[in-house]
Amino acid sequence: MDTHPVSGPKGPSRRTFLSAAAVTAAAAPILAQASAAHAAPAGLGSAQNTGKFDPVSRALIKQIDPKRIQATIVRLTQFGTRHTLSSQTDSVRGIGAATAWVTQQMQAIAATSNGRMTVHQQSFVQPVTPPRIPVATTITNVIATLRGSASPERFYVVTGHLDSRVTDVMDFTSDAPGADDDGSGVACVLELARVFATHQFPGTIVFATVAGEEQGLFGSSFMAKQMASAGNDVQGMFSNDIIGASHSFDGNKPNPFTVRMFLEGIPTNVTTSDQIALLKSVGGENDGLSRQLGRFVKSVAPFNLTGMNIRLIWRRDRYLRASDHVSFQGQGYPAARFTEPRENFNHEHQNTQVVNGVQFGDLIDFVDFDYIARVTGVNAAALWGLASSPSTPKNAQIHTTPPGTFSGTNLTTMDWKANPETNLTGYEVVMRETTDSDWTEALPVGNVTSVTLDISKDNVQFGIRAVDHNGNRSPVAFPQAVA
Repeated sequence: MDTHPVSGPKGPSRRTFLSAAAVTAAAAPILAQASAAHAAPAGLGSAQNTGKFDPVSRALIKQIDPKRIQATIVRLTQFGTRHTLSSQTDSVRGIGAATAWVTQQMQAIAATSNGRMTVHQQSFVQPVTPPRIPVATTITNVIATLRGSASPERFYVVTGHLDSRVTDVMDFTSDAPGADDDGSGVACVLELARVFATHQFPGTIVFATVAGEEQGLFGSSFMAKQMASAGNDVQGMFSNDIIGASHSFDGNKPNPFTVRMFLEGIPTNVTTSDQIALLKSVGGENDGLSRQLGRFVKSVAPFNLTGMNIRLIWRRDRYLRASDHVSFQGQGYPAARFTEPRENFNHEHQNTQVVNGVQFGDLIDFVDFDYIARVTGVNAAALWGLASSPSTPKNAQIHTTPPGTFSGTNLTTMDWKANPETNLTGYEVVMRETTDSDWTEALPVGNVTSVTLDISKDNVQFGIRAVDHNGNRSPVAFPQAVA
């Protein structure tokens, strides 16, 4: 499609720049618009969500049942241990019995979907991998897929990890109830699958319990690699790991209405010196795919919809730690981790015992089922928003070659690949100061695939997002610099 010029004046303030850029004057050359310096904005608006949400999504969130979540976690703790190296064949105790039970639950949920949801076990043999896999071990993920109706080739993934552990990560015989880590995440995934199963979305949603997390993210690594090998376009992934406690039981005030969301800066899959040098040069370290995912989630899952505050944390995970989202980040997918506001490490990775009057162990006594239900609601709002909205624009680029013999230009030209959806009204360019944490202004530019603005790319950050007939907006694509 043709370039869509949006031009305006040059002036000292960003507001003047953006107001002028909002004046669309396609009939005149782009550099001849200085007279529009004080023109009223034409279409420039806030980049933030309007606060209008699909009433069906509200109803779905209200269906999330804390009692079902409680029943799931109780059942998971009854398997004694779910250690990755525990029994695969015992029908009562161990990871094998837990996997079979989760599979049965997923299959029962899929039966309500009118054929839209399918369930399978994804099993593989992890070879000896010192120090935490001493013998070749079968690891099984349980995956339920709710196929999309319009854009089934784009995927949104949510996981919790089924395995548990105690103090010694190689101890596969002691009781490891894993109520919070990560029975809470598994319960979230099962409840999400249940409330979503009877609905249909343009995008495909994958609900998965993964194993081998405590031994080295093996289950999620295999799943992410398989999806990448199949060419699956994963546009969002959430790991729910330790989402069970609103109270840290360590003297700090409970925080039952906040969930942390960890979002990497420098993408995990950016490893070459050229890639890193480009990030340094253009200042894109705060605009990777995962950061855009976090901004989108905060816009579609506000407190007035979920009853929760999302605390975005610009860090891949807690200090020097990792969860299953890192496996997906390693494949270049946008991914994030949800976790409770303040952990109590007496209740994680500990043998169940009382020492000097202090209870250790990951017991169900410390789990808040209403809190997990609210975190599940955050996931639900995020997945609903993602799977119902247009896909993130692809191949977004910002051009850097100045005209002729000039050393630079104050014009900014961007282009992108047209979205596959047939119900788009067009695209918006979003903007913010480089020091702002989120997008602040949005400028509709029409159903085009390129645009030129009289705003210097040296001073602000730009992004592009798609908009459909219902007003749903995609996550933002941050343009890559090209010559």
